[in-house]
Amino acid sequence: MTATAGPAASNHDTSAQRASDRAVKRARVLDILDRAGEADSLLLTSAAAVSWYLDGGRLGVSLAADPIVAVRVARDADEVFVTSNESARLVAEELPNGVVVRDRPWFEPLTVLASAGPLREQDVDAELRAARAVLLPGERQRFRSLSADAAKAATDVLLDAEPTWSERRVAAETAQRLVAVGADPLVLLVAGESRASLPHPLPTNAPLGRRAMLVICTRRDGLIANLSRWVSFGPLTEGERDAERRILQVEAAAFDATVPDAPLSDVLAAIAAAYPANEFDPGQWQRHHQGGAAGYNGRDPRATPTTPDLARLGQAFTWNPWAPGAKVEDTVLLAGTPDAPLIEPITVDERWPTIEVAGRARPITLER
Repeated sequence: MTATAGPAASNHDTSAQRASDRAVKRARVLDILDRAGEADSLLLTSAAAVSWYLDGGRLGVSLAADPIVAVRVARDADEVFVTSNESARLVAEELPNGVVVRDRPWFEPLTVLASAGPLREQDVDAELRAARAVLLPGERQRFRSLSADAAKAATDVLLDAEPTWSERRVAAETAQRLVAVGADPLVLLVAGESRASLPHPLPTNAPLGRRAMLVICTRRDGLIANLSRWVSFGPLTEGERDAERRILQVEAAAFDATVPDAPLSDVLAAIAAAYPANEFDPGQWQRHHQGGAAGYNGRDPRATPTTPDLARLGQAFTWNPWAPGAKVEDTVLLAGTPDAPLIEPITVDERWPTIEVAGRARPITLER
């Protein structure tokens, strides 16, 4: 079947903003094609690239599987390839207006008909990351909305939680709230008092005890918001309060280094230097990844000592400094102007306690 997605695409805003944003994305991809030389088209198949180009939407069934959609971007048109058993739903509910939809039998590869020899994502991976780095107006609006919903879910759950709750109950309560606002929980980590020293504590039946951490990574419209929050049942110890203060200083160094045209490797170097400057072990940065750019991947990309990608004005980031028992994580936008950039946290709920660190309101432990 060949069809054109039209007004029935009910989950997608058909406003001028959506159309304008998609036109910019198409122009960015055509520029990649022009610079690549002889290729007549580019085939998009990853969740990040397809979700970005098609303006979000639920373009898969299993969250653990590849999208059931592929896109061939050519100079003359966009073709969206979908599996035949899913095409009616995708056209009616998920795909943007105006794209040409081509059915593929569910038992055959999606991309057989895409093109005789299109450029593949892996050929231009860095260029595609750069193309989706600067979020467009509609994307920023949707990202702020998702991030606020994620922060609200964390606050709601941790205001209700009790020391006797299991880590799995906290995860379940969080998932319920995220699904209720149309977001997919991709990662939910919970550490009670007995497991607070773990960087990635998958939830267990252990009780929360005196102190606990909740980590959320959640997706809506293709965008992924990330945050971490701590709760204590009673006051923090002086040691815990001191570690929290110091980890926030490490994060402040990350924010200070996140400026337009800074290589992400330089931001990581600033984070690494901030650990010993704030009385952590000098090798602490090597014991857990420190975050990176955010958007249509959890980190897009994760910062390493050799990551050459440059920070861009209008890009999202999630840095997550960590030491045993101390972690901070929020999704932020690099906003402002080239001469006066600023960090805008967007995973924000006004009910959550904060303190000022380097001129920014930063989350601290909710003491109950």
